[in-house]
Amino acid sequence: MLNWRRKMVPHAAIPFVNLLHRSTCVSSSSCSKLFVGGLSYDTNETALMDAFSQHGHVIQVKVICHPVTGKSKGYGFLKFASENEAAAALQKMNGEVIDGRSIRVQFANSG
Repeated sequence: MLNWRRKMVPHAAIPFVNLLHRSTCVSSSSCSKLFVGGLSYDTNETALMDAFSQHGHVIQVKVICHPVTGKSKGYGFLKFASENEAAAALQKMNGEVIDGRSIRVQFANSG
């Protein structure tokens, strides 16, 4: 692996392939939290909760908005009551269309 000065640096402890295909969670709280990207700028927290609540008990929803304009940035997070519900929602909702946009869903990196 090269750094910005093009000198060799030791390889990372985590193989590169594992970074691309993250299927394990660091903690149980991160296993129950999902990242949702590709949202329409018109999608609000109520619409996001309605779309995902059919796959489990959603305990927290947050659509990330610009601090000045209040407009959605096009992504958000959901937290489910259990890891199994989050995994089921991820499997069923990834690639689905909400408000005219195809969304992508993955486990959030941190709880």
